Amino acid sequence: MALSGFVFLGFVLAHMYGNLKAFAGHDAFNEYAEHLREIGEPMLPHEGLLWILRVGLIGSLVVHVYCAVVLWRRAARARTTKYVMKKQTGATRASLMMRWGGVTILLFLVWHLLNFTIGKVNVQGGATNDPYNLLVDTFDVWWSTAIYIVAMLALGAHLHHGIWSAAQTLGWTGTAAKRQRAKTVGFVIALIVSVGFSLVPLAVLAGIITK
Repeated sequence: MALSGFVFLGFVLAHMYGNLKAFAGHDAFNEYAEHLREIGEPMLPHEGLLWILRVGLIGSLVVHVYCAVVLWRRAARARTTKYVMKKQTGATRASLMMRWGGVTILLFLVWHLLNFTIGKVNVQGGATNDPYNLLVDTFDVWWSTAIYIVAMLALGAHLHHGIWSAAQTLGWTGTAAKRQRAKTVGFVIALIVSVGFSLVPLAVLAGIITK
């Protein structure tokens, strides 16, 4: 679960960089989007590398979700008697946040793919063949931006605890200093990702990024 999580961490950082290209304008954003489709040509077909990455991400997602279910079932079996009153410890709250945060992110991922990749749904009913214009049309609608921001908050919280948990799993938190470092790194990366992804939709909604 830790290793598949790091695969997604690399993906979201690269994806965030691409999203921020929107601040450079229509042509720069669309050129970047087209460049992703052309990487590896002519050794690979058009969008060949993208499909390799997509298959790898799907595999990582299956592994990540499977491991989450296995860990949840293991924890449930370990508790042989139910508490009369459940005490909300920090660990319990973090576990619940990871579980439901993960479900939120998964549901958002389905919508995000339908919006921008698979179905290309324009919430304003306009054209979908221009990546930059589709992005602006999507985030120019307040509820669409709200969905995105909520998902980014869930992603930030997931990363904050997930990076720390992964570091612990991999044996990188053997001392108090290392534990604190892992927590700090997790918080900083979570903040960078959640804020970085939120900048573009908020800029569109504020009229800073326009067609």
